[in-house]
Amino acid sequence: MISRRAFIGGAALSIAAPGLLRAQGVRTLKISHQFPGGTIDQGDFRDRLVRRFAAEVEKRTNGALKFEIYPGSSLMKTFAQFSALRKGALDFSLYPLPYAGSEVQALNLGLMPLLVTSYEQGAKWKDAPIGQSLSKIAESKGVKFITWVWQAGGAASLKKAIRVPDDVKGLKIRGGSREFDLMLTAAGAQVSTMPSNEIYLGMQTGALDAALTSSTSLISFRVEELCNSITTARTGAIWFMCEPLLMSKDIFDSLPADQQKIILDVGQEMEWFGTVEAKKDDEAIAKLYAGLNKTVVDLKPEELAIWSKLAEETAWKDFASKSTEAAELLASARSVS
Repeated sequence: MISRRAFIGGAALSIAAPGLLRAQGVRTLKISHQFPGGTIDQGDFRDRLVRRFAAEVEKRTNGALKFEIYPGSSLMKTFAQFSALRKGALDFSLYPLPYAGSEVQALNLGLMPLLVTSYEQGAKWKDAPIGQSLSKIAESKGVKFITWVWQAGGAASLKKAIRVPDDVKGLKIRGGSREFDLMLTAAGAQVSTMPSNEIYLGMQTGALDAALTSSTSLISFRVEELCNSITTARTGAIWFMCEPLLMSKDIFDSLPADQQKIILDVGQEMEWFGTVEAKKDDEAIAKLYAGLNKTVVDLKPEELAIWSKLAEETAWKDFASKSTEAAELLASARSVS
């Protein structure tokens, strides 16, 4: 039985120090990503997206959830973040989906060459059977999709401009995923595996002649300082990647239902921001290179068709051959147009 003195003492504490009790209920969650840090209004839009997300969730939970943001892989190395999410050692990461492909093969679909060729097509994945399948698979591995983000990209080259597969023959090039590397290897390139935040160093040291990555990364990592040409995504892209905000399912499940709903609601609201900003960067990268009097290439339909044929014969075929599930997932993704 609680004594009268203990009861009165507890009541007095709740009256005298309501702020203290509220503080005991505050939970701080960590968001990690590999991209340059900035502010909520300035810098790489992926960093701004997570800052907007954090601010809005904190507002709607009345401060019960707070966030610490770690840009530039400052909390942990880039490739370690997905495993940390799975183990509950990291709360959130804005993470390139194919980086997780070595752990969860299905997620390589997030950067399958020529599978997604427009923002509109990518946006349909979330509610289509392919999106539901990928979400279910990710959750079975301990990771939950919060914000679906798609980004188009291009090819930055130290040497000649890249239009068709023949242009990469003999080049040391970064593709961004196992499947992209298969296609590039078939075209005669020497592929190099590294996260996008290491591209600049790779070019600076001679490890790379060219790299494919998102328009935003090409801007944020300043590769125009080294490269002489850019193949843009303005008229069509061979490179489209899913780069979602992911959350540890263990951490998500540990939150009360009202906070879970807020996280999902805000995550969905951030998707429009991601798409708008990614499209802006597709234009901005072309203007950046043009302003430096460097070569700017926009792909023609017939050039995209050549890449598409090569992708189907190499990356697509290889992925589908892995298992019945892989073949079914690829067919499901291909059905989204």
